[in-house]
Amino acid sequence: MSPQLCGVVLLTFWILSVLDSLFRVLLILRLSFCSNMEIHHFFCEINQVVQLACSDTLFNVIETYLTTGLMGIIPFSGILYSYSRIISSILRITSTRGKYKVFSTCGSHLSVVFLFYGTGLGVYLSSAATHNSKASATASVMYTVVTPMLNPFIYSLRNKDIKRALKHLFSTVPSNE
Repeated sequence: MSPQLCGVVLLTFWILSVLDSLFRVLLILRLSFCSNMEIHHFFCEINQVVQLACSDTLFNVIETYLTTGLMGIIPFSGILYSYSRIISSILRITSTRGKYKVFSTCGSHLSVVFLFYGTGLGVYLSSAATHNSKASATASVMYTVVTPMLNPFIYSLRNKDIKRALKHLFSTVPSNE
């Protein structure tokens, strides 16, 4: 991918994200709320706010589904397509060790991608169907806290010095036998 194309893609999704945020805020501003309500969540997610509204939220629900499709499923499909291309390239590698090395790197990254998109899409696509605040909060923690914390850990495990230090650490820990 050329730097110019990369910049255009980045700018396009940045502008789409800003427009989406603006549109969501404008849709929330037209809602009315009955009384003091409490969101049982660790942060104020837009779908939790919509569920507390006393007025008609049909436009908000439709916007949530459309936006989730546009900004969730399309990038996820692109990631899956790129991984299908990567896997087809890996299968052409003749060395077993080379295949293992590439699959271990790609597998850990792909598991974090599935964790992020699975929980994120689950929260937003199920927001109109269910009002289970505890399950929604747990899923939100998974995609907002856990996956960003996993990325440095996964990439540091690829580092030989980190592997050596962990191996040394666990080899010196006394057993409880």
